[in-house]
Amino acid sequence: MKIIAIEKELPESTPKKFREYADLEAKTAWKLYQEGILRELYFRADKTCSVLVLECDNLEQAEKYLQTLPFVKEGLIIFDLIPLKPYPGFSRLFKNDKQGN
Repeated sequence: MKIIAIEKELPESTPKKFREYADLEAKTAWKLYQEGILRELYFRADKTCSVLVLECDNLEQAEKYLQTLPFVKEGLIIFDLIPLKPYPGFSRLFKNDKQGN
């Protein structure tokens, strides 16, 4: 299951705290990427906020992996999780078309 995780910065976080854990955060994210859990990683274009795409069995598993990130462990950020499923709409277009044309 693909899951989108959108970062939310917590009020207690400070730039100093982010700098303190930035290297370890990057190394942990790289480890999750190498394990095939973290599939994509972005920053939003309109504000400083990370958006992750995870590949997990369920939301609970995604939450477990996100808890390994130092920024989460240290209470600097949390994530809103959005589970995704395949889009079935194209099948309606071809329902009566056996040839797929």
